[in-house]
Amino acid sequence: MAQQEDVFKKLVAHCKEYGFVFPSSEIYDGLAAVYDYGQNGVELKNNIKKYWWDSMVLLHENVVGLDAAIFMHPTTWKASGHVDAFNDPLIDNKDSKKRYRADVLIEDLLAKYDDKIEKEVEKAAKRFGESFDATLYRQTNTRVLEHQAKRDEIHSRFVKALNDSDLAELKQIIVDYDVVCPISGTKNWTDVRQFNLMFSTEMGSTADGSMKIYLRPETAQGIFVNYLNVQKTGRMKIPFGIAQIGKAFRNEIVARQFIFRMREFEQMEMQFFVRPGTEMEWFKKWKETRLKWHKALGLGDQKYRFHDHDKLAHYANAATDIEFEMPFGFKEVEGIHSRTNFDLSSHEKYSGKSIKYFDPELNESYTPYVIETSIGVDRTFLSIMAASYTEEQLENGESRVVLKLPAVLAPIKLAVLPLVKKDGLPEKAREIMNSLKFDFKCQYDEKDSIGKRYRRQDAIGTPFCVTVDHDSLTDNTVTIRYRDTMQQERVPVEKLHELIGQKVSMKQLFKKIVE
Repeated sequence: MAQQEDVFKKLVAHCKEYGFVFPSSEIYDGLAAVYDYGQNGVELKNNIKKYWWDSMVLLHENVVGLDAAIFMHPTTWKASGHVDAFNDPLIDNKDSKKRYRADVLIEDLLAKYDDKIEKEVEKAAKRFGESFDATLYRQTNTRVLEHQAKRDEIHSRFVKALNDSDLAELKQIIVDYDVVCPISGTKNWTDVRQFNLMFSTEMGSTADGSMKIYLRPETAQGIFVNYLNVQKTGRMKIPFGIAQIGKAFRNEIVARQFIFRMREFEQMEMQFFVRPGTEMEWFKKWKETRLKWHKALGLGDQKYRFHDHDKLAHYANAATDIEFEMPFGFKEVEGIHSRTNFDLSSHEKYSGKSIKYFDPELNESYTPYVIETSIGVDRTFLSIMAASYTEEQLENGESRVVLKLPAVLAPIKLAVLPLVKKDGLPEKAREIMNSLKFDFKCQYDEKDSIGKRYRRQDAIGTPFCVTVDHDSLTDNTVTIRYRDTMQQERVPVEKLHELIGQKVSMKQLFKKIVE
């Protein structure tokens, strides 16, 4: 684990050094849990968003887009339950004066037991070698069974406390299992209390004429209040979906792990409207489709898993997360929820307006059920960076840091490098770049030795480097170098477009999703 934390620190430093992510307002010592995307980060982020957007609206003729405002009428958030129920359980350590989420402290405690079990299994695997049966060992080893029993006991108390919103019991679990503050090392805890995560502000110019409004904590409600506008103007038939990418804001108690949990973040959400009674088959279908989307990136199928929710939100009748193996363990990157008709019914009640859908096939009106797929842009960005960051020892004794980003998402697709800064090579390189820049994000670099330039491109994840040398002037061929293998081959300039185009086209990924 310590080694993984080490890698994570290096990744955070790499993101800053190579223009991916900067702490926000850094010259003023930054703002906690707020980050800016640099010149390479914004390209990668835009590519992720394009991959998601196109996979929704190109591949599904019954999914269309929306871009709703961040500000919404405050009653929206009353109807959605956010004013009353969008809370996290908060606990303070009296000695360190640090604030924690009680549920996160207990989740960390459960993870410790998981780690203990894994360590026992790993030790035994080394001891017994080839003949080792991990499943049998987990079922029979006394120490493993003790750890598992303890974990199960904590887990069942935790789930019950969450479902009952029993704050006193959450504190009791923390006390009973000797959870200490990571800073002070003491168990001197306050009671657990609720903390609303919405940011609020005033709209209007005068004190008595102003209205308390909120920065949206999710993008979904903008879709719900508009679903009938979209349905009618787009002549949509159920089932259909509405996709949206946008910023959301949460006043997180514990914002941590770099861009994993931020106070200002970006979501990609699709709400899919279905007939009541068909929601479970659609829930299953979207679970499969979304997992294929992730796996198509080729980061490693074993890095993903589903995690069904212990506590269902007040609006859900089924919920699962797609988790990705980050350097700090498996963490949620996307949620798929069957939201029933909770949101639409609630907006109908609070607004006093009918937003039922008339189904011409059934010749009746009803409130649709909703399947939601909600994915964090920033978390997806982090998972892709974490999976791509690689330190390699080379045969010549040197080492390199390379970002093995999926070529379709890489910020720069192609670097064009003249071997030397003279003899007409820069001009030839510029000519090649100018013919390719309409289709691919290119970078021109003539500074330093060719080896150093390759290393720079490796560090930002550029999949192809094209070197222009003296032969290029006579035979119109160049050397193309592939990032992951470092292999080089000689190709005619006129073949470059086709060769690169095939590797960086999202078409390859889309085919995997619709298989």
